[in-house]
Amino acid sequence: MKTLWINAGELSGDLQAGALLAALRELPEGQALRVVGMGGDRLAKAGQENLLRVEELSVMGIVEVLGSLPRIFGLLRRIRREMTRIRPDAVLLVDAPEFNFRVARIARKLGIPVFYFIPPKVWAWRTGRVNFLRGHVRHIFSILPFEVDFYERHGLEVTYVGNPLVDLVDYPSLAGIHPVAHRIGLMPGSRRKEVETLLPAFAGAAERLCQKHPDLSFHCIRAPHFSEDYLRSLWRSDLPLIMEENANRYPFMRTCQCILAASGTATLETGLAGVPTLVAYKVSPLSYWIGSHVLKVPWISLTNLILGRAIFPEHIEREADPEPLARRVDEWLVHPEALAAIRQDLEELRKLCGEPGSARRAAAALCAELNKLP
Repeated sequence: MKTLWINAGELSGDLQAGALLAALRELPEGQALRVVGMGGDRLAKAGQENLLRVEELSVMGIVEVLGSLPRIFGLLRRIRREMTRIRPDAVLLVDAPEFNFRVARIARKLGIPVFYFIPPKVWAWRTGRVNFLRGHVRHIFSILPFEVDFYERHGLEVTYVGNPLVDLVDYPSLAGIHPVAHRIGLMPGSRRKEVETLLPAFAGAAERLCQKHPDLSFHCIRAPHFSEDYLRSLWRSDLPLIMEENANRYPFMRTCQCILAASGTATLETGLAGVPTLVAYKVSPLSYWIGSHVLKVPWISLTNLILGRAIFPEHIEREADPEPLARRVDEWLVHPEALAAIRQDLEELRKLCGEPGSARRAAAALCAELNKLP
């Protein structure tokens, strides 16, 4: 029996890797695999033995990562110890390059082949990292259509499998759900630091909006590892905050007139669900300054990057303060035709992200690569 180690470094990676593993289990080769590694609830549900939990890692921003180095190095020591003990036949890294590059080094020193699902966005910043990938990664499974040419130009083996979120969001089952008047969705993120930064800003924006639109209701889609009490402690407003469970996230998204969301995978989820979204992002001033000098792309949200234009407004740093956030949502509420135009544009996004079946294609491609191993 072969053993595969899957290493997801954040909850969005766990979400998409879980879909891949579920599809892998439907194949004869996948049924015979032992799967261990680092993950969350989605990978566990699909049959992975989580030796480490993804929630132990979640940090954001360059400076924030530096502050978490002792914990990060502790996780890496545990991974090295477990990989040395188990000696998996292959390692599949999922996103989270700052952490997973170190896991790749560990695997290479142990002589274990490395594959990468949802590779790092080296086309966006720190392009030199492609040399690391060429030296440490055997094959890349890409979920973004525009990045394949980049990796091929740099001599990497790459297979485009489509985007797993197309299956997870399942737009045909959602298309008949219509927005509820005055309902605003909130997705403040899956990392503690971003939630603690953005949810108070969302509360401040809500206070301002309700001065002009008193009938608004605010609904927070709760990441499963955050308690309601914790989230409510960050909602610095007397306005009601209605909690919505993560398990029902996509149908609920469709009922929102618009959503305020932390930058990340969530903004592609809302895009595929066809919901106008305001993208917010805050890190430390130093992290922002560094990022602003090294990023090579004009936008941070995947929806905008895939479409090649700014469909979702991006509010970064001071623009993610309550006043600018409220001003933008107010414009949408006063001019609903702007929301309708965004929904129309998002039809193109679904076409660009490909047909359903990404997880099955990724699983088949991974199996083909695993079969090449001795």
